[in-house]
Amino acid sequence: MTKNGKGFCLWFTGLPSAGKSTIADILTPELRKRGVKVEVFDGDVVRTNLSKGLTFSKEDRDINIRRIGFVCDLLTRNGVNSIAAAISPYRSVRDENRKLIESNGGAFIEVYVSTPVEECEKRDVKGLYKKARAGQLKGFTGVDDPYEAPLNPEIEIKTQSEDPQTSALKILSYLESKNLIPTATKGCSCGCQCGK
Repeated sequence: MTKNGKGFCLWFTGLPSAGKSTIADILTPELRKRGVKVEVFDGDVVRTNLSKGLTFSKEDRDINIRRIGFVCDLLTRNGVNSIAAAISPYRSVRDENRKLIESNGGAFIEVYVSTPVEECEKRDVKGLYKKARAGQLKGFTGVDDPYEAPLNPEIEIKTQSEDPQTSALKILSYLESKNLIPTATKGCSCGCQCGK
């Protein structure tokens, strides 16, 4: 939590299958063990519930990311932290969300999961890259639609050279260094404050 009692937003961005959700899934229980209130907005889940009916046109993608940013802003300005794990391919809309959240006193932390497209294709359990390469999916990010990497992310995660647990620890260390979360108790094997 920020000094003014507002929350923080961890905004994960990266190509499809980069590892955003995997890292968020490891990070979230670790934060909750420390007593940190946090809500997660996974891109696939949001598409099913908050943005059902939207296409993958640029306009609809922007609407989807603005909706996630709007909800994250509502939470952070009320002292609840948020994690957004969505591709969010366009830099301008991510920057809009940063301005919105920071204008209301929240902390916006961009986490760039910078996995190369070749590695993402290897991990693609849904076979979406294969379909896009075959022309069966149009406007697929990283194939025939651009991904605009962050210019100055607060945290850069390189999943091709570190495992997801290491990536999550890197993010926890950053949050600790900014006094946004309590530090883990020394000697605790699970990384929380339980003292085990």
